[in-house]
Amino acid sequence: MNAGHVLPGIAALQDEMIALRQRIHAHPELGFEEFTTSELVAECLTQWGYDVSSGVGKTGVVGTLKNGEGRSLGLRADMDALPIQEATGLPYASRIDGVMHACGHDGHTATLLAAAKYLAQTRDFNGTLNLVFQPAEEGLGGAKKMLEDGLFERFPCDAIFALHNIPGYPAGQLGFYSGPFMASADTVTIKIIGTGGHGAVPHKAVDPVVVCASIVIALQSIVSRNVNPQETAIITVGSIHAGSVSNVIPASAEMILSVRALTPEVRQLLERRITDLVNGQAASFGAQAEIDYYRCHPVLINDPEQTEFARQIAREWLGEEQLIEDLRPFTASEDFAFILEQCPGSYLVIGNGQGDGSCLLHNPGYDFNDACLPIGASYWVKLAEGFLR
Repeated sequence: MNAGHVLPGIAALQDEMIALRQRIHAHPELGFEEFTTSELVAECLTQWGYDVSSGVGKTGVVGTLKNGEGRSLGLRADMDALPIQEATGLPYASRIDGVMHACGHDGHTATLLAAAKYLAQTRDFNGTLNLVFQPAEEGLGGAKKMLEDGLFERFPCDAIFALHNIPGYPAGQLGFYSGPFMASADTVTIKIIGTGGHGAVPHKAVDPVVVCASIVIALQSIVSRNVNPQETAIITVGSIHAGSVSNVIPASAEMILSVRALTPEVRQLLERRITDLVNGQAASFGAQAEIDYYRCHPVLINDPEQTEFARQIAREWLGEEQLIEDLRPFTASEDFAFILEQCPGSYLVIGNGQGDGSCLLHNPGYDFNDACLPIGASYWVKLAEGFLR
């Protein structure tokens, strides 16, 4: 990472924004509980001259800055933390027991705030800037809630972008990917209803545990035999619950699956095949299946035109050597996918560092790399000025 790429105005804000990031880190809040964080964001934006709307999607905040009659641009940062006990030992570690910023949303928020302050000072753009500070990204559907609250009706955008840090890539390098970039994520709860009985006379029962075991094995054939080998599909059985003692065959058993895909077509195929297979397996044993198929996050699909624009801004500013060249789609999911279904845009990444000090996301030892903050903020400025030129 070359510090020479940081805009002088952002460099002047660096210490202030790192202190703000660490303040947010020390006071993490779970999804839809980001009251203190939202108040802090709203207070900053108001002080800098933004028209601030709070309570969008319950705890979301949108700051609008208009300068001229040009296009409208959205930039989004997530604010929520995770139910994880922090183990970093940092002086600014979480003061909330069992809650920590283990995904870097504190860094994303501070990065966008740094850009927000700079852009309010310079106003070197023509158009409308909508800064979207989103709650509840971590599985609770904060993006969907903001959309239901009329996000784009109230704050129209010609395009919208979001940024996420990724450990394992060089700190400050930016990555772009056109097309399907993050997987869909669906949760399937399956209840197998058999006939309970005594473990000594299994022939007088219909054992739901045996049915579940058969289903687990059979599910593997969907990915290996129904999905094109050149496509991505994941079926994970994360939970099986049945019975409580060794000599009683329970009357029912429950399985919970995580299902992921990188195209809408494969997602639909997986739902159809899982449903058919589970019902067929249960029937073959004389049992019944109840299936609750919950479609959580859609595939995140980056708009090709907007992604190329975002990439070109980075290329012209940083040079090709500062771009992540081997970036590939991720099988994790992201609720920014809901936003991209309604507005063209792109979800990009910034490297959080490599080596021993680089900890994976959602890990008790993780911390956002503050060295990335000025590069990320400078990029947001470059992108905003380029789009609203």
